[in-house]
Amino acid sequence: MKLLSVVVNSFGCSATGERLVSAARDGDFQEAQALLEYNPRLARYSTFGVRNSPLHYSAAHGHHEIVCLLLQSGVDINLRNYRGQTALMQACQHGHWEVVLILVLFGANVHKADYLNGGTALHLAATNGHSRCIRLLLADYIPSIPNFREIMSQLMDNEESISEFDHRGLSQIINRTADGGITALHMAALNGQVESVQLLLELGASVSEVTLADGTVIDLIGAGSTALHYAACGGNAKCCQLLIARGASLTAENENGWTPLMVARSWNRSWLEDILTTEPVDRPKLIPSRYLSLPLMSIVQIAREYGWNSKSTPGCQDPCVVCLERKCTVAAEGCDHEFCTRCALYLCSTNCGTTIFRGPPGSVSCPLCRNGIVSFVKLPGKAVKQIAITSLSLPICQSSNETPSKPTPLTTQLRSRKLCRVHDTPMAVSFCCQRLPSINLCQKTPNICHSLVPRCANRNSKNHLARC
Repeated sequence: MKLLSVVVNSFGCSATGERLVSAARDGDFQEAQALLEYNPRLARYSTFGVRNSPLHYSAAHGHHEIVCLLLQSGVDINLRNYRGQTALMQACQHGHWEVVLILVLFGANVHKADYLNGGTALHLAATNGHSRCIRLLLADYIPSIPNFREIMSQLMDNEESISEFDHRGLSQIINRTADGGITALHMAALNGQVESVQLLLELGASVSEVTLADGTVIDLIGAGSTALHYAACGGNAKCCQLLIARGASLTAENENGWTPLMVARSWNRSWLEDILTTEPVDRPKLIPSRYLSLPLMSIVQIAREYGWNSKSTPGCQDPCVVCLERKCTVAAEGCDHEFCTRCALYLCSTNCGTTIFRGPPGSVSCPLCRNGIVSFVKLPGKAVKQIAITSLSLPICQSSNETPSKPTPLTTQLRSRKLCRVHDTPMAVSFCCQRLPSINLCQKTPNICHSLVPRCANRNSKNHLARC
């Protein structure tokens, strides 16, 4: 009887966890909220085999509200699946920048690498050309100063340290290598992601980094290849021009003895021969990336310290001019226009610099006066209640022979359902599960891959290289 009780309890918790997984995957916020209110420990549930948690599913499908709900329930933000991928990696792979923003605000680790090829969230974002996600990943490394581009150009020309900000951390994360010595710039160049290549170069990505001979990586180009070799294989002329303008060598040979021109010829990229043959007389100046967004660091720090997810207050005397719902909590340095923290975050994350305005390169255009915003400051006396992140200890489900206490009422969405109730005992937390509605746990799910989002199975040789 005791063994049967344990089995019944385990099945009940598993079934409830599957319901939370379904809600996270489908974006059913009310269902997820009701389940977590009844049992917050369900946030740590993971599926059998691939070990994907509800946080992985919601991040991979871009449901940022459910991501925020799960984080407030105390789930480990750096939880890994069987491939070693975190929710941040899944969000960067599929380009869900709102999820990336929330995970960065809650302190997700951007340095973690997966188990298969050592790639980080930056590698995944660069491979798929999600430049906005790249910029959000580096929010803590790019200072909100007006002369940032001039400092970076001096660093690349003189190779000397400048005391205005510590560029070593930025250089390490930008040029971090996966298995085989592949950097984010290699992957962006191979896949022809022009905007990502431009942003990475703007932030100091090295064009001289070469790949390594690694038996775990299938490299059809050859070890010792630079990003220009990979761009020549990918066949994007604009990527080649950007790399050459930044100083990439046309005569560099890899371990196969191939130059970028020879790589282009071997992959039948005949349209690149003129670009890869003649050295430029003068190095052209690169246009600033429209995703640079200099004020991002300042507003992220303010949001972490004072909170950002404040509720709307209808009829407030000092509303934000963007949303007209929340109180103004920050001011733009320079023009002194005031915004709420949430709108300032979205302004820095979505602004692409397409509007003509007065300000240094990389500043964000003020929606009121079109002046460039370089940083934000906190308004005095207008602090927002900060979100507390709790850490829950989640023991294994145990059966209990004690009489359960009177159950707490559920929300409206689950009032007619009987779930697994949690009871505190002096020694540990025990679960007493009752009858559950019939749930079909063995549904057919065709075309579902381990990356959580269906993907086409046909891949050419270039995509085969992108997996390295």
